Amino acid sequence: MSILKEFREFAVKGNVIDLAVGVVIGGAFGSIVKSLVDDVIMPPVGLLIGNVDFSNLFFVLKEGAKQAGPYVSVAAAKQAGAVTLNLGLFINSLVSFTIVAFAIFMLVKAINRLKREQPAAEAAAAPATQECRYCLSTIAEKATRCPCCTSQLN
Repeated sequence: MSILKEFREFAVKGNVIDLAVGVVIGGAFGSIVKSLVDDVIMPPVGLLIGNVDFSNLFFVLKEGAKQAGPYVSVAAAKQAGAVTLNLGLFINSLVSFTIVAFAIFMLVKAINRLKREQPAAEAAAAPATQECRYCLSTIAEKATRCPCCTSQLN
């Protein structure tokens, strides 16, 4: 029974819920970046290089059993049973990864900047205190007498 209790405590902690939200948002962000790369970035790059469609840039390693090449697309080669080296799909994935990694880098950089500014604001807001050497109570730094034990302070 204690395992179920531990699991329940683990599952309702904020970190697990935050992680779940992050995974869902990350999946949605990944699909947006994939569309950005496949539909917006790679077509102009392919046009500049010489009308190359990167999604269909592949090399046939072994002809298909159902149909011999040449194949017009990766899908046609797969349907024919050919073994292909899909270089264009790899390039698209590499560009997608670079965009996602850069976006995450910028997000972490912004969070780190906010974390550095936060302690400075907290330190300025916190009143300066000292500890009474006789009764060990916390008192204001500028105090000359302890309000708890009425000892004279230097």
